[in-house]
Amino acid sequence: MLLGQTRLSRFSAGFTLIEMMLAIAVLAIILVMLASSFHAVTTSKVQAENNIAVDSAARAILAGMATEIRGAVQTPTIPSRVLLMGEAHRQRGQALDSISVSTLTPGHRRAVEDFGAEDTVTYSASSNPDHPGWLLLLRGQSSSLLGIGTGGNAGEPVPLAGNLLSLRIRYFDGSNWSETWNSQTLPPGRQLPNEVAIELTMAPRSGPPFSLATMVTVPMAYSQW
Repeated sequence: MLLGQTRLSRFSAGFTLIEMMLAIAVLAIILVMLASSFHAVTTSKVQAENNIAVDSAARAILAGMATEIRGAVQTPTIPSRVLLMGEAHRQRGQALDSISVSTLTPGHRRAVEDFGAEDTVTYSASSNPDHPGWLLLLRGQSSSLLGIGTGGNAGEPVPLAGNLLSLRIRYFDGSNWSETWNSQTLPPGRQLPNEVAIELTMAPRSGPPFSLATMVTVPMAYSQW
């Protein structure tokens, strides 16, 4: 009797094939759930980092544009070459404006021809050949010592971003807002706008577009009031 019980216990100690298959199936379900959770966390992390990068790049671009527009040249006592040209463009229903401004730099010195701006800076957009639907935000710069845009160190525009979706620039003359500006057609002392509004929209690799806006006061616009 004791021998029979021992043999029965030996056979009862193992797992059946069905039990093993069920255990493997449960383990597989748990692993799939864990993998899905890790993937979701990783995707969220990558998307958040990308959004932070786009935000930082957009803020840096706006800060640079604001600084250069704020330094637009118009002097009340010494004749100066004033240049601020803003053109309105649209593509696929989106604003893709451009602007050229003659701006003082922190290290400004008296120019060769009386008094002139150190640099002429231009912002414009063009198609991104590597990503349909996105645009390149380009910045060009040339010396203005011998005349606006005629310096010998003018080079090809430099891409600041390849994920531009829209760039809208508006100009306030003290009474009205305008989509364009042409300093060459305005009388001396009134060639600069009082304020410039910039709206920038950039695309992240995933998620909704990212938009920023700023308002820039042009100090020298008030110099002859």
